Order: sequence, then structure tokens, then C-alpha cells
Amino acid sequence: MNLVGDLHTHTVASGHGYSTVMEIAQVAKRKKLEVVAITDHSPEMPGGPLPIYFESHGHFPREIAGVKIYFGVEADILDEKGNLALDEKLLKKLDIVIVSFHPQIFPPASREINTQALLRAIENPLVDIIAHPGNPRYPLDYERVVEAAVSRGKVIEINNSSFTITRRGSRENCRLIAQEVKKQGGWVAVSSDAHFCETVGEFKEAQGLLEEVGFPPERVLNSSRDNIEKFLNRERR
Repeated sequence: MNLVGDLHTHTVASGHGYSTVMEIAQVAKRKKLEVVAITDHSPEMPGGPLPIYFESHGHFPREIAGVKIYFGVEADILDEKGNLALDEKLLKKLDIVIVSFHPQIFPPASREINTQALLRAIENPLVDIIAHPGNPRYPLDYERVVEAAVSRGKVIEINNSSFTITRRGSRENCRLIAQEVKKQGGWVAVSSDAHFCETVGEFKEAQGLLEEVGFPPERVLNSSRDNIEKFLNRERR
């Protein structure tokens, strides 16, 4: 399965990223990607950018070295009500909104509390992708989460970094999630979650898992630029 885009990457603006937008785009070009999304952490994350970073999108390049660049955020879920760590006014300005849990912001809780928080975040029409839901620190009711995502047109991420660098112990959970998305007819996105430019476009472990469960390649969002553009340009705001 050939993947043409990486929709979850971080720059130095995240505070614990180690590369610039230019460096990420240059690596993406070298690895023959057509699309990259810059999705730095939201302001609540320690070291994260100030809100003005997301307000200044007019300065952001739309293409570098022939690579289409989208500007977005990985917004933290703040509480059980599914509130996000970036206000609606700013979320509306972004090309792509990813949501996720991090222990610095939302301490891991019970399966029911985690699930309720995520379900409420999924109800937000500005949300596009649910990041690394296989994190073993955040047990979830996968059937309910996938059902909500599918019914509201959201995409579930299979995060390659969860198999190689962070969130160790995610693989079996991700396999169960991929099987559930396949069963319910939903979509996934394979992402690097790169915090250093050389890991942009690294998808090997996540791709292997999808092949293992027989996930339909045509329902992998970043398997074509057309898929990505149609999804991000849909009416949701």
C-alpha cells in the first residue's frame, strides 16, 4: 500500500519537536510524499505554542518543494466533557484538527470516563481525526468510539510512533481498533507522529498491522491525495 501523505507531524513549535516546517517538507519531498500536515500541540501542552501561533496561519506556506502543506493542530482533550485545548474561533481557521489524550493534560482515568470524554470530543464538528486511540494508558470502549467516529465522518489514526517510540504496548489495541473500523466500514489514517524530520513518512509498522488484519487500502485516508483533499475540504465548519 502506497501512502502519499503524513497528516500528523510536529515542529519546534511543539516545544519537544526538533525540526522546522522547511526541514519536514524537504524530508517529505525526498520520501516522495505529496502532502504533509503540520499539527503542533495545543497551548495547554507544556512547551506548546501560544494561541497566536494558530492565529497567524496567513504567514504559513501552502506548498514547499512541491509538497502540499496543511496547517492544523493536535488538540488535547481537557476533560470528561470533551472540551478541547483551543477555542472554536481558532479551530475554524485550521485545515485539520486532530484530538488526543496526553497525561500532562488529562490524567488517565477509567475506561468509562476516557470513553465518555472521547465520545464528546467526537461530537465536535470541527474534529477530523482521533489520534493514537490504542494508547494502553487510556482504555476505551473501541466499539462505541468507532461507531461514533464512523457515524460522524471522523477518521481513526493508526499511529506508527506508538509501535516504535512512545505508547509502548499499543500494538494489540491498535489491531483491535483496526478490526473494528474495518467491521464498521470506517476510515483510518496512517501517521508518523514525527517529532523529528527524518521520521516523517515512516509508516512501516502501522502498514504491517493493517495488512495483517486485511484492512481495505481504499479506506486508508492518506492512500491518495484525492482522498485527503476531499476529506479536508468537506463541509464541516
